[in-house]
Amino acid sequence: MISLTSYAFVSMILFSIGVIGVIARRNIFVIYMSIELMLNGIALFLITFARYHFNMDPQIITVMVISIAAAEAAIFLSVIILLFRTKKSLDTDIFTTLTQGEKSWWILHC
Repeated sequence: MISLTSYAFVSMILFSIGVIGVIARRNIFVIYMSIELMLNGIALFLITFARYHFNMDPQIITVMVISIAAAEAAIFLSVIILLFRTKKSLDTDIFTTLTQGEKSWWILHC
């Protein structure tokens, strides 16, 4: 039988890899996948303690976390496509500076 500590350790590792990916990487896709990895680590942690305490409330919250992650995926991927069409790159350094002409473009198209 796998112990509670093992599941908690795996969820902690998933969350830590996600945090490192968000902090260290520059590609928007990698940052997005790291955020999804963090959400999966949290979901695994909630399910682990739900089974340990024989309570269904964390499992319901986990289903809500998964549905929020799916909605986030749809919105985030559409934003990525829009940014790639305008800048022809997915490097985050390009998106940190906006000139006056680009600011007015964002205001008109949003």
